[in-house]
Amino acid sequence: MVRFVAALSLVFTFCLTLPAADWPQWLGPKRDGNTAEKIEPWKEAPKPLWSVKVGLGFSAPVVAGDRVFIHARVGRKEREEMIAFNVKDGKELWRTAYDRRPYSSILNTGPQATPTVTGGRIYAYGITGTLSCFAADNGKLHWQVDTFKLLKAELPQFGVCCSPLVVGNRVLVAVNGKGSSVAAFDTENGELQWQTLDEPASTSSPVLLAAKGKTGGLPDAVFMTTLRVVGLNPLDGTVNWEFPLPFQPAGTSPTPLLAGDLLITSTMTNGSTAIRVTAGEKTTAEKVWQAKDERGYFSTGAASKDRLFLVVNQTKPVPRADLACVDAATGKQLWKKESIGYFHFGLIRTANDRLLILDDAGTLRIVDGTAKEYVELCSTKVCDGTLVTPTFSGGRLFARDSEQLVCVQLTP
Repeated sequence: MVRFVAALSLVFTFCLTLPAADWPQWLGPKRDGNTAEKIEPWKEAPKPLWSVKVGLGFSAPVVAGDRVFIHARVGRKEREEMIAFNVKDGKELWRTAYDRRPYSSILNTGPQATPTVTGGRIYAYGITGTLSCFAADNGKLHWQVDTFKLLKAELPQFGVCCSPLVVGNRVLVAVNGKGSSVAAFDTENGELQWQTLDEPASTSSPVLLAAKGKTGGLPDAVFMTTLRVVGLNPLDGTVNWEFPLPFQPAGTSPTPLLAGDLLITSTMTNGSTAIRVTAGEKTTAEKVWQAKDERGYFSTGAASKDRLFLVVNQTKPVPRADLACVDAATGKQLWKKESIGYFHFGLIRTANDRLLILDDAGTLRIVDGTAKEYVELCSTKVCDGTLVTPTFSGGRLFARDSEQLVCVQLTP
C-alpha cells in the first residue's frame, strides 16, 4: 500500500507538471478530450508540416516532450511496433518491434488501443492482448505480458480496444471473461497485481473519477463493461460502486465522459445516461438523466462547463454520425448537426471553446462551441479517410489515416 500511494503521488505530480503541449494518453492530459491550448479559425488552409508512412492501426498518436509515438502493425506480418518521431520534422528516432499471436479482421489488423506515456515509459496494449512497456527515450523493451494467455481468456472477435490507464504503480486494462474482465499489472515489471469481474470485455477505455463528497483516498478507476459501469479501487480491484446497463453484445466503445460531477455513458441500446457518484457511508451511483436518442457506438465526445458535445450514431437506413450539443445538467438537446461523419469523427475541445473535428473522410473543421446552433468557422482536408481520433499538441494536429501519420501546424 505504501509503495502504491508513493507511486500514485509521483504520477499525480507528473501530471500536474506536464508541459501544456503534452498529449500523453487517450483523449489527452486529463483523458476527457479537452486541451488547455486555444485556437482560432485560419485565414488560409494550413498545410502539413510533415507526413510519414506507418503501418496499420486505429491507435491514436500520443505526444510527450519533443516526441510523438505511434503503435502500428509491421507490414503484413504478425508483428507490432512502437515508433518515435520528432514532433518538429517527423524524423524517426527509434522503433521497436515484437511478435504477436495471429489475428485477422476485415476492419483492422493493427493496434487499436492508444498508448499511455508517463514517468519516461510507454505502456501499449496490442490488438491480441500483448501489454508492453517501452523506454520513451530509446525504445528499450522493459517488459511484456501476453495478458490473454496469462489469464486463460478468450480474445474477443473485435480484438483489444482498451487504452491502458496508469494509476500509481498499476497499469489497468480490460481483458475478457470470467474473473478477468479487468486486470492490473505492476508498472515496473509487468507482474499481475489483481484481476476481477466476470462479464465479457468491453471496447471502452477506463477513466479516473473522484466521487462527489469524497475527501482524500484513491480515485476510482471507472470501467464500462458490457453489463454495467463500475468504480474499482485501483489498488486491489475492489468494486466501490456500480450502475447497471442493458447488455451490449457487440461491446461498448465510447469512453465514459466526465462533465463536472457527472459521468456520461453512451451506448446504442441505452442512449446517453448521466450518473452522479456520491461518497458516503456507502458510495452510491444514481441516474441524473437519460437521453435515449443520443446513441453512440464508436466515438467519444467532449464536455465544457455546461455543455456536452456527443457523437451520435444511427445505423439504419444507412450509417451516419451526427454531432449533438446537449445541456449537461438536464440532457436536453440544444442543437444537432447531422452527417458530420459516416461512422465516426474525432472531437477535441479547446480552452476557448472551439471544437476541432476530424471526420472519417479526413476533413478537419473548427466549430464554435458556444453558439446556439451549429456554426462552422472553417474547414480543410488534412488526410485520407480515417477512423482514428486526432491528437492536438503544441499547436499541431496529428492525424493518422490508413497509411500515414500527418502533422499539421494550426497555431504559430
